[in-house]
Amino acid sequence: MDVNAAVAAAAAIAGLCTGVIAMLAFRWSERDQKKPTRTSLRPDSKGPLPPGVDTVLSVLSSSAVVLDESDSVVKASSAAYALGLVRGGRLSVEPMLNMARDTRRDGEIRQVELDLPRRGTGRGEALAVSARVAPLGSRLVLLLVEDLTEARRIEAVRRDFVANVSHELKTPTGALSLLSEAVMDASDDPEAVERFAGRMQIEATRLTNLVQELIDLSRVQNDDPLEDAEPVRVDELVAEAIDRCRQQAGSKQITMAAGGTAELRVWGNRGQLAAALGNLVENAVNYSPARTRVGIAARRVAVSGGNEIEIAVTDQGIGISEKDRERVFERFYRVDPARSRATGGTGLGLAIVKHVAASHGGEVTVWSSEGQGSTFTLRLPEAGAARDRDRTSGGPLIVNGDEGPYQAAAPDTLDPFPAPEVLP
Repeated sequence: MDVNAAVAAAAAIAGLCTGVIAMLAFRWSERDQKKPTRTSLRPDSKGPLPPGVDTVLSVLSSSAVVLDESDSVVKASSAAYALGLVRGGRLSVEPMLNMARDTRRDGEIRQVELDLPRRGTGRGEALAVSARVAPLGSRLVLLLVEDLTEARRIEAVRRDFVANVSHELKTPTGALSLLSEAVMDASDDPEAVERFAGRMQIEATRLTNLVQELIDLSRVQNDDPLEDAEPVRVDELVAEAIDRCRQQAGSKQITMAAGGTAELRVWGNRGQLAAALGNLVENAVNYSPARTRVGIAARRVAVSGGNEIEIAVTDQGIGISEKDRERVFERFYRVDPARSRATGGTGLGLAIVKHVAASHGGEVTVWSSEGQGSTFTLRLPEAGAARDRDRTSGGPLIVNGDEGPYQAAAPDTLDPFPAPEVLP
């Protein structure tokens, strides 16, 4: 009995020692795994970021680059590569790299705006960017880059627009001021008063037209024409445009002919479409010499995804040179400024046409030959095709930019001076 008890006691002691040794070995192994090593602290592209930083960088709209103490890129967004900020695992923009080094040295946040060469183009265009550098922990530096190119372009367009508006408003208001003084000085001369009063009426009309076209341009840029879209008959739009210009055409003995517009319908805002076509017809009348013709013709054109309607306005006027053809749709641009002053043009009519066409999912093009005349073609989705396209793709494309060529080949199958038809 004593022998068995001794054996059992020895086995228990041996088991206890084995358990203690195993527990100590496990503790030592766990401590060794937690101990930092030279490999885990190495600041290369595979090194770890602070918790949560990777998630935050993935949702930023800015181009993000994280640098370590050796200026190697630890993390970079796809936008940073697209802008050409990172090449070969290094930050390629020297001013930004110097900022990162300064921030790493003193821990201060820095920001600067730079112009960078546009990657992949041989032109002199530059990217305007805003770079901000901040420390990220004790060894990393975060660089955030915002692309300001589009914002600067919009600001330049807005600045030019304000300058042009100021100039255009100053001309008639200054003329009215001078004419009013002339009327006061010629109060004893009825003929002079009548002459100056007529000039005042012309300048007041020009001022009224300018203000109205500014309102129209603002409306077509800000409003969604498809909110109140409906099928609009082309012959009604043409009739309204002709009525709008009938007095000017009659005073110059200009014949206006329309054809091919029956049974055609476009989809959009009736008021905006009428204003756009009216501007085209009014320009054709204003820039045509006396005893000529202005033709308005329409046709259906088959395109992928449905039909479109082309409305062409053709004149026998002075024509447009090739260098001016690409700019006629810019705001306040005039082919012949002297003639525009004589006709009371504001330089906004074709800009309104362009915005109306784009917001309706169409386009406007121009063909012209100097000394022979011009043809402006307004292409819009047909009513049924536009409805189907709106249901399947979420609506036509809306374009607000001012750039792009608006130039077409000479019209061939579309008769510029169709046989006149009876308009309702």
